[in-house]
Amino acid sequence: MASQLILFLSFFLFSFSSFYLVINAARSEHEIKLLYEGWLVEHHKNYNDLFEKDKRYEIFKDNLKFIDEHNAGNHSFTLGLNVFADLTNEEYRNTFLGFKQPTRQEINLHQNSVYNFSESLLLPDYVDWRRAGAVTPVKNQGQCNSCWAFSAIAAIEGLNQIITGNLVSLSEQEIVDCYKGSCGRGYMADAFQFIIDNGGIDTDDDYPYRGYFAGCDRNKIERRVVWIDGYESIPAYNENYIKMVAAYQPVSVAIEAYGQQFQFYTSGIFDGYCGTNIDHAVTVIGYGSENGIDYWLIKNSWGQRWGENGYVKLHRNINMPQGKCGIALYASYPTKSSGMNNVNPLKAQEQSSANVEGKRASA
Repeated sequence: MASQLILFLSFFLFSFSSFYLVINAARSEHEIKLLYEGWLVEHHKNYNDLFEKDKRYEIFKDNLKFIDEHNAGNHSFTLGLNVFADLTNEEYRNTFLGFKQPTRQEINLHQNSVYNFSESLLLPDYVDWRRAGAVTPVKNQGQCNSCWAFSAIAAIEGLNQIITGNLVSLSEQEIVDCYKGSCGRGYMADAFQFIIDNGGIDTDDDYPYRGYFAGCDRNKIERRVVWIDGYESIPAYNENYIKMVAAYQPVSVAIEAYGQQFQFYTSGIFDGYCGTNIDHAVTVIGYGSENGIDYWLIKNSWGQRWGENGYVKLHRNINMPQGKCGIALYASYPTKSSGMNNVNPLKAQEQSSANVEGKRASA
């Protein structure tokens, strides 16, 4: 019996190690170098010297190995050589994440919902605010920890379009320059409150994004094109509440995004490793189901060369109160006193789409 067990374990270990040897040996050095050179061209990468280029090649090669090993398995999502392929995970964490966790007191101050929800509320099975014209093209925060500003702005852009029928791209740079005064980490409520206190926010065209602190433009801060008069925090540990609000408007949320799987996410429903060390702010612009798996449809701020053209589908309804990657911990949304209470969640997207078509017809 003991000899049979030893034989079985030996066979298992041999098979396991052989599997990874096949993966590692599947790509020749020549093939990897060709991939690297093609990737450099595609992503417009230029390094200061050959030493840096060689250093980045070794990182690229390690990342490719990680990606290949993941994609050889049975997963609901795939990884790829995206814009982060020449970065270590530590470099990625330090540069492209920027959520600052608020205090519980800050959250509790804003938990009086403008909506009258009940658990029996009939909601659409599928929501995608892009189809209603309420989502601007994916933006890119660059090497600035400003994800929280992008998350808040995307939610405001959506709310403004739903109420007025006008989709206006708004200025994250104004928040970086005039509220934060740096590319430091922040919380979506900080951005909401800045816009409330200022009486509005300028457009992205007039106050464009630079990706670094450029000093507050005192003339442009007076150009209040879009305004909000409040915001609400969604009670923690309640994914269904996020769904209710997302049927009315896009929602600002925060997640744990520092893992390598999220770094190289390319497509599918992300159900990879992540916990509740929340470090990145994004925007829920819808939800749905695919092949029996529920998901959140999320707009990111890393440009269109990450994920599904800048978006990620995140596993929804995982039977854990915090939600996948902690999505149910720090959700919030902007409010306007006019127009919100008259929106029917079952008709919201149709109404918004009608506004878009009306604008096109009159143009």
